[in-house]
Amino acid sequence: MFEFIRTHKKWMQILLALIILPSFVLVGVSSFTGGGGGPEVAVVANQKITQQEWEEAQRQEMDRYRATMGERFDPKLFETPEAKQRILDRLVAERAVAAEVRNGHLTVGDASVEKQIMDAGGFKRPDGSIDIEQYKATLAAQRMNEAQLYQRVRTSMALGQLNGAIEGTAFAPRTVSTRLADIVDQEREVQELQFAANDFAAKVNVSDAMVKAYYDKNTTLFQVPEQIKIEYVLFDAAVVESQVSVSDAEISDFYTKSIKSFGTPEQRTSSHILINVKKGASAADKAAAKAKAEAILAEVRKAPTTFAAVAKAQSQDPASAETGGDLGQVEQEKDKDALPAPVMATIFKLKEGEVSDVVESDFGYHVIMLTGLKPAHTKPLDEVKLQVAAELKKQKMSKKYSELAETFNNTVEDQFDSLKPVADKLNLKIQTVDNLTRTPSPVLGTSPYNNAKFLSAIFADETLKGKRNTRAVEVAATTMVAGRVLEYRPSAKRALAEVEPAIRAIVTKEEAAKLARKAGQAKLVALKAADDAAGFGETKVVSRNKPPALAQAAALEVLKADVSKLPAYVGVELPGAGYGVYRISKVSQPAQPDPAARAAMAEQINGAVGQVEMYGYVEALKTKAKAKVYKPLIAADAK
Repeated sequence: MFEFIRTHKKWMQILLALIILPSFVLVGVSSFTGGGGGPEVAVVANQKITQQEWEEAQRQEMDRYRATMGERFDPKLFETPEAKQRILDRLVAERAVAAEVRNGHLTVGDASVEKQIMDAGGFKRPDGSIDIEQYKATLAAQRMNEAQLYQRVRTSMALGQLNGAIEGTAFAPRTVSTRLADIVDQEREVQELQFAANDFAAKVNVSDAMVKAYYDKNTTLFQVPEQIKIEYVLFDAAVVESQVSVSDAEISDFYTKSIKSFGTPEQRTSSHILINVKKGASAADKAAAKAKAEAILAEVRKAPTTFAAVAKAQSQDPASAETGGDLGQVEQEKDKDALPAPVMATIFKLKEGEVSDVVESDFGYHVIMLTGLKPAHTKPLDEVKLQVAAELKKQKMSKKYSELAETFNNTVEDQFDSLKPVADKLNLKIQTVDNLTRTPSPVLGTSPYNNAKFLSAIFADETLKGKRNTRAVEVAATTMVAGRVLEYRPSAKRALAEVEPAIRAIVTKEEAAKLARKAGQAKLVALKAADDAAGFGETKVVSRNKPPALAQAAALEVLKADVSKLPAYVGVELPGAGYGVYRISKVSQPAQPDPAARAAMAEQINGAVGQVEMYGYVEALKTKAKAKVYKPLIAADAK
């Protein structure tokens, strides 16, 4: 199924969109009338939701995201208890709304459902016909029959009507959207006075006791993970290539047997003038058309250089007349069905520049001119020798790889207490690497020994404690590695003396930041008591809808500050930098607000209100339908 999804992603997304219910409902479920097997996990309107239906809904959501996300899809996101609970809650909501649809006798006719599927599903060809094979394949990929699809789309459309009736009538007062837009557009003029932590570093005196206290409080920072030193052997394509050669005799034999692949057949370009004859035309009509074609033939034979002009003026083939009758380039075998058989036969009889006699086909009468001829050509062996050698070597390497890979696997496992036997047998180099940990290191990049699968194998008990070779681990295409542990070092805490300089630097930075904060807060108190603009930097404008002119943390606090009285002051701790004091001197609105942005905001607010009302409506319907979820079963499933 997933191969179909990968190769027909567009159709899959459209079909999935068709069966996704509107607004709050995001899961296409097996049915809206109950059913399925297994224990029940919930009941809505006296209808059961079974464990099987719940699991099917989970699968459908995974399929939908897999189709849209491709390689970025991570199935683990859907395997958490929270994700499963979310889908069950949606199933309950769907059933409650579906019950209301049934009770309210909301329905959609077959014609409307069929039109929705065909128009939105991408199953119509350009000529208006239905691509039945594509339609069936898409259904099969979703494990649905036609009746199930129609039922889902019918229900989805009915729910859409209900959803639209609720959300479409929701609105927020204009004063609300205007007030919010004013807040977003509001601009504040602000000046900054920074107390940089670095300026206070010289005043910090870090004692031994402070270093020891930091060391004891942050033990995890100084823990060295378990590490190993290993030796390993690498088996890859380069090893195979070194053991494969191709002889001149093999190259010559391959060239002789595949000589067609090294040549290009004869290629001909031509033009024609067509006089149409309708199917079932009378003998008189045929005779008249032929006479006209013969008159044209006489004209172009007298002046062959006018062929294109005559074709443009008199040819009744709309596809080629505008281009002077050009029929393009053809090859005799490859394009044998591209043109009517009599036309193709004539093209390959003419000499370059020659005009044919009148040729009859099912379309009428043709006058044909051969406008170009490119003779067949076969590349000599010397020209393609390297190409042939590379192809032969590739074929041999493919076969040889399987053979040597099996030898590598078997020898590593049979001679489990040493890598020397496999190294000697396959002429491999035994290499060593130190300081490996259980998890891949970004510093080591894509090194074969930094692969998660190999690290898992080398840290396994049988390898670590049993002193055995790892199995042969495939770390990339045509690349395998095997290793053994030479030295194991358990996890340990680094000595205080070793990390003391680093701790002193950290504590100095922290203490300097405290001094900067203290100085800044003292200044803030003084400014609130008596305004003073001295020492502040240039005035900057801060707004919610523009890139911040200050540090992000500072901009957020400036925009939240109480500006009922100006100038207003706010103090902000700047992580890694120190402390900032900000003087807000003016609050204003832009002279010309963006009407489009304000209209969009009003629409978003109305949409949000509609979603809230729809949520409340659904909750009411769940109560009306006496929805009940069996908590003990959910808890058991989540374990």
